[in-house]
Amino acid sequence: MDDIKQIQFNNGLVPAIIQEECSGEVLMLAYMNEESFKLTIETGTTWFFSRSRQKLWNKGETSGHFQHVKNIRFDCDGDTLLLKVEQTGAACHTGNKSCFYREVKIKE
Repeated sequence: MDDIKQIQFNNGLVPAIIQEECSGEVLMLAYMNEESFKLTIETGTTWFFSRSRQKLWNKGETSGHFQHVKNIRFDCDGDTLLLKVEQTGAACHTGNKSCFYREVKIKE
């Protein structure tokens, strides 16, 4: 748990990129505070801090679509987390596998 000292919780939060371990697909982005980071490590499932609801939430708590954490990394500045997970069901609240299912068209 000494790694937590290297994480920069700017304004109390750090962005967490959630990636499916087996496929490498980016599933979602959420925010963690120190408490949700510790809960994630303790439970092995992802916990986040909801900025809109101002409370902790366990991904899959209501949907059953849990994320089982396989690996946690942090970037060189310690201000972004990358969690590799085994995803149960859809990661997005819309029912899509990934929250990144929409694409911006780029002119060629």
